[in-house]
Amino acid sequence: MKKILILLILLTYSFCNAQKISFDYDAAGNQIQRNWCITGCHSKTSNEIPKEIADLKPEDLQKFFPEDEISYYPNPIKEQLYIKWELINDNKVTSLEMYSLNGQLVKSYTKLENTNNQTVTFGTYPSGIYTLLLLYTNGEQKSIKIIKE
Repeated sequence: MKKILILLILLTYSFCNAQKISFDYDAAGNQIQRNWCITGCHSKTSNEIPKEIADLKPEDLQKFFPEDEISYYPNPIKEQLYIKWELINDNKVTSLEMYSLNGQLVKSYTKLENTNNQTVTFGTYPSGIYTLLLLYTNGEQKSIKIIKE
């Protein structure tokens, strides 16, 4: 009886994990397609290998805030996030703070006034959603949500 129960649990588990639903969206965020995959499902991004920072092109970077030309790559991430900024009106980024989903400060980068980029390493942190907060010399703050796979 135990063997049958274990077999039934394993079959149920494998069947549940074999099914996936994927969605495609247009540029405005509207759902345009829904696919149901029963077996042999693969993530669209699972085969993508993140580019090295030295190999990035301007079109690879996602825009953070268009008025300040802040961009980042990649999101979602596995190991490292590259952030680059070109600020206007001599407003400079003084520090960058990374928070976990529960609001705990995870990492802080300070004294960034003389640079225009930062590499944030996520390799040792668990999967989840993180918030990056950029602090400016004029007191402004801007945040972005980053997903760590």
